[in-house]
Amino acid sequence: MIPAPFDYVRPSTVDEAVQALASAGEDAKVLAGGQSLLPVLRMRLAAPTTLIDLGRVAELRGVREDGSDLVIGAMTTHYDVQRDALVASHAALLKEATDTVADPQIRHRGTLGGAIAHADPAGDLLAPVLALDASLVVAGPSGRRTVPAADFFRDLFTTALAPDELLVEIRVPQHTGWRAHYEKFNRVAQAWSMVAVAVTVRTEAGVIEEARVALTNMGSTPVRASGVEAALVGVQASADSIAAAASHAAEGTNPPVDSNADVEYRRHLAQVLTGRAIAAAAGA
Repeated sequence: MIPAPFDYVRPSTVDEAVQALASAGEDAKVLAGGQSLLPVLRMRLAAPTTLIDLGRVAELRGVREDGSDLVIGAMTTHYDVQRDALVASHAALLKEATDTVADPQIRHRGTLGGAIAHADPAGDLLAPVLALDASLVVAGPSGRRTVPAADFFRDLFTTALAPDELLVEIRVPQHTGWRAHYEKFNRVAQAWSMVAVAVTVRTEAGVIEEARVALTNMGSTPVRASGVEAALVGVQASADSIAAAASHAAEGTNPPVDSNADVEYRRHLAQVLTGRAIAAAAGA
């Protein structure tokens, strides 16, 4: 199908983009990589009056260090995140998850910020951002503000972004020396996760000193597995201790029901995948 008519704006700075978004009103849409938006436009499931293309906003791309944080521009592609040395050293979990996103063609066009702002609970990058205690920097007519990832994801495809705000940066506390693993289960290659688990741990002499665990597609938003984290801290990374911790994986979750799986099967998957992800991350 052909999209409904819309006005097209292509700003070159964040300020221009914010001004364009504020002027266009609530019926505007922001185009980042376009991997989620363009199919929706073609099927006329969305009919924005204005499309604001961020492709020329150079300041929204790239990775840099800022004190103890890693700062990733919202328009940084999955391909660039995968290959960035700073991400590999200080946010290994994000690289691990990005490696599983779709296929090379999508990773060359899709962006980290676009995936986060889209807020699909089956998307692979929301849970790692939550597990890493990232903060999201958004810009609007009143300036910039920072929202913790724990407060950013509100509901299915819904975030803390106001209609006149843009996501501009992802700030990740550096997890230097932490080991990580993203365990994903899907029925066919390159499909959305039925369930996935993001795990990053800091170990000393085989003992897990700190742990961060989050789940993909176990609710209307990514879910932090706090029961698993608490059970891991201070224990030797053994098969028994990992299994005991993983048994808490589905606590407090509200998995969706669809043609792929019911609630109980997804909870079972969460427990199994959590055990695998912890074992891989901890080297057990």
